[in-house]
Amino acid sequence: MIGSRPEDVAAIAECYGALRAAVGGVVVGQESAVRLAFITLLSSGHSLIEGVPGVAKTLLVQTLAAAVDVRFGRVQFTPDLMPSDIIGTSILDPRVGDARFRPGPLFTDLLLADEINRASAKTQAALLEAMQERAATVDGTRHPLGPHFAVFATQNPVEQEGTYPLPEAELDRFLFKIVIEYPSEEEEAAILALHHAGDRPPSAAGRVLRTDQLEHAREVVRGVVVQDDVVAYVGALVRATRQDLHFALGASPRAGVMLLRAAKANAALEGRDYVLPEDVQAMLAPTLRHRVQLDPAAEVEGLVPDKALEGTLRSVAVPR
Repeated sequence: MIGSRPEDVAAIAECYGALRAAVGGVVVGQESAVRLAFITLLSSGHSLIEGVPGVAKTLLVQTLAAAVDVRFGRVQFTPDLMPSDIIGTSILDPRVGDARFRPGPLFTDLLLADEINRASAKTQAALLEAMQERAATVDGTRHPLGPHFAVFATQNPVEQEGTYPLPEAELDRFLFKIVIEYPSEEEEAAILALHHAGDRPPSAAGRVLRTDQLEHAREVVRGVVVQDDVVAYVGALVRATRQDLHFALGASPRAGVMLLRAAKANAALEGRDYVLPEDVQAMLAPTLRHRVQLDPAAEVEGLVPDKALEGTLRSVAVPR
């Protein structure tokens, strides 16, 4: 593969700066979440955003959609939501005497699946084909979703009342699990000041990234150079999770592919046309935290996935 030109990589960093400024006019703080959301778009991936109610999960996705020139759709997941409510259904058209497909809210570019873990496993699974193949099959007919299709799903922690854990097969299709924490004291003061001055709707961000710019940025990211020793490092990290006794379930081969894609996008945001081991390390936790399962004994000891993954990093030699 031909590497990306340095000036093209620098343009991606500039695009991110403009996007961050636009989103920052509506969403205070959350630097890491905004960065990971943009990397999701650059990597043609999907992201799961987790946090307690009221920490701007939905607002972040709405503002991101407002800043990017793509179609936006939203589905509010509830226990009684059915798969056909998302995908669509075939209805009889009396004019032609045949069934006609009526697409659901799935047929958009950026889909906000709000509170996804409040729906049943059957409804959650309706997104599997769409997330993996960017298409939906209804009554034997395949309907493409388009190259810009991306799912940003929000969820409350599984300990919250009325939530259902997502199946492993669906979790594995999310590039990142983005965890949003409570804001700092300074950020919370800025939030209060912003809303005291008047509401700032997501549309206030304005369009800062066109579709053709996004597609070009994706091409540039695909051309970011990864040396063989860094590729081997990614593979070693993924395999290490399968050998670590702290994990009952290690990361899948898909996790390694996703980690490599994320590292390339992170390098581009840093203005580099090549990947360093530090890019892989920075992307490890958000890429793998939802793909590994802790051993029950480790959970009893109070270990959490991010801490266990820090141990994985320490166990694998870093290429130099």
